[in-house]
Amino acid sequence: MAAINMRRVALGAVAGGVVWVLWSMLINVVLLAHRYTAAQEAGLLLKAPRYSFFIGYWIVTLFLASYILAWLYASARATLGAGFGTALKIGLVGGFLAGFPLNLSTATWAPVDRIFPLWWMLDMWVGAVAATVIAAWLYKEQ
Repeated sequence: MAAINMRRVALGAVAGGVVWVLWSMLINVVLLAHRYTAAQEAGLLLKAPRYSFFIGYWIVTLFLASYILAWLYASARATLGAGFGTALKIGLVGGFLAGFPLNLSTATWAPVDRIFPLWWMLDMWVGAVAATVIAAWLYKEQ
């Protein structure tokens, strides 16, 4: 079994993280911005974040998740094989775990429009797949 090339994992994580952050910003700044304002005015969402540096925390979180998925891909190559198929599987599983359970409960119990948890789930799921596929594309053995 070949050792994991941690430099390439880190490179893939950075590239995947950039794509995931851009995808997340597209969803939250472009697609949901007007809905956030309406939900805030209706009292369904806070007008100010509880954590003042939330956007920074969110970006760091996406990069950490991208790193974990890149490492999982590099680890899984030995048993699942290298390439797009393995990256897709890892990304789909990671995205499901990151996005589906919490957003299912949010759609069920929170008073916000169900479009929010739908897009939040897609943020995590599609972002995880994209980050993993990009990390896989950049990954090379030692």
